[in-house]
Amino acid sequence: MMQLCSESSNKHSLINVMNRFIAAANNMDETIMVPSLLKDVPLEEQEGADPVVNNNNNNDDDESALHGKQRDMYEHYLLLKSIKNDMEWGLFKKEGSGGSSFLEMAFKQEDQQQLEGGGSEGTPGEETADLEGQFHYHLQGLFGVLSKLTAQADHLTSCYKREIGGGNFIR
Repeated sequence: MMQLCSESSNKHSLINVMNRFIAAANNMDETIMVPSLLKDVPLEEQEGADPVVNNNNNNDDDESALHGKQRDMYEHYLLLKSIKNDMEWGLFKKEGSGGSSFLEMAFKQEDQQQLEGGGSEGTPGEETADLEGQFHYHLQGLFGVLSKLTAQADHLTSCYKREIGGGNFIR
């Protein structure tokens, strides 16, 4: 009979990594009472983190596009909240609204890449090995992305607390 693992032995399970991100996003959402205060407030970069560049194709301002405009705290807040909602409600929760969620767009992009790659016919053993490799590749990526998103949510929460707490002092 299979034994259930204790909390400490499965702390690196996908479910626990997802729960840590959702908890960090919920904490961020509960802490940030007035999200509009985050508009136009630059997000301080975390130590050792790569700068976040806005890669949207909406080039409203050519100069900011050339210089790799960084997202402000409000955009980070909306992105993290959207990803959390996509994780909780699934890929196709916005069918009636006509909008595409973050995960839905990634899902469509992966389907398009598979169609462009051609339908290489292989033996069932090769397909199974390929599926296993794909699973491990995407699982590793998912762990990395969720860990970074959790750190971003925690960082945004602490930046917000500093901004609000520092609002009473003369700068």
